[in-house]
Amino acid sequence: MSGICAGRVVVVTGAGRGLGRAHALAFAAEGARVVVNDLGVGLDGGPGQDSPARAVVDEIRAAGGEAVAHGGDIATDTGAQSLVAAALDAYGRLDTLVNNAGFLRDRMLVNLAEDDWDAVVRVHLKGHFLPLRHAAAHWRAEAKAGRTPVARIVNTSSGAGLLGSVGQGSYSAAKAGIIGLTLVAAAELARYGVQVNAIAPAARTRMTEQAFATAMAAPDAGFDAMAPGNVSPLVVWLGSAASTGVTGRVFETEGGRITVMEGWRPGPTADKGARWSPAEAGEAALKLLAEAAAPGAVYGA
Repeated sequence: MSGICAGRVVVVTGAGRGLGRAHALAFAAEGARVVVNDLGVGLDGGPGQDSPARAVVDEIRAAGGEAVAHGGDIATDTGAQSLVAAALDAYGRLDTLVNNAGFLRDRMLVNLAEDDWDAVVRVHLKGHFLPLRHAAAHWRAEAKAGRTPVARIVNTSSGAGLLGSVGQGSYSAAKAGIIGLTLVAAAELARYGVQVNAIAPAARTRMTEQAFATAMAAPDAGFDAMAPGNVSPLVVWLGSAASTGVTGRVFETEGGRITVMEGWRPGPTADKGARWSPAEAGEAALKLLAEAAAPGAVYGA
């Protein structure tokens, strides 16, 4: 390993399994001291049967790394505040926050209960906002004290947030919201030495194992294209000092592929210079649509 994160203190939420676990192990392998957060809930956010954060900490320590566990609910203000405090108490600093925690309650929109909507948006979107807010407050205080950090935040969106996904209205909305949050945070926090980016990963985890159960392997039989660890190298780089100058970006990553996603940009435009009638507006819109690129297909459509 290159030691690209040697000396850095990294917090990873939802790090007990899947992508979060892979990220925590990868950061530790590159010299970071890691705070492994996981509430230990089930796939749908209900009570879990174990405490996976401790198991990941033990795995890191067995490999010679440094890590501590945090079992708080990062979608609460108290839990998010204690997450940042856990890094400062254990290691005296915080350099990188990886927001990853989440779960699913998939339903078609007409069958989606309000409680299920609230639960999914809470863990994904609020669960990104609150740790980000408390970490940012710490880094702002450091910058104002003359100790401008080399701080990094990596948020976790999804292809569902970029294109939508049938049966995942709440998840798609929350993941799209994370992209908006990323862009705002990158703009607001740059003055404090903080870079903020997002990934839209595709990998085999508890949330995706059904979808990827029949995914084909890469041509190289020794390469598992859907392994969560394939996503982690980019996350580690984004969380390191080596990514200086990269902020406000969204990367789609799957297997051995990395794509810079290009979001909403102005396309074909018509300007009458006065108010349109409904018929005129419709005629103009149809002409503009004929000139515009077709949107990507919604997953599952």
